[in-house]
Amino acid sequence: MSADKRIPVTEERWEQLHNLKRPGQTYDELLEELVQERNRKKMADKIRQVQENGAEAEGYVPLEEA
Repeated sequence: MSADKRIPVTEERWEQLHNLKRPGQTYDELLEELVQERNRKKMADKIRQVQENGAEAEGYVPLEEA
């Protein structure tokens, strides 16, 4: 699904995005990559938090108890 949208960014941010983009890569592909990377980081942070605090402290219960 394609949609033409405008996302206002500063010149500095545009330059940063441009520098991250690989030759032939579209900005849509770059943004998808960045979103996936952010989601992986959030998941890794949550796993680390559960490991440090314990699953129960984070509101999780063992599958056997669910």
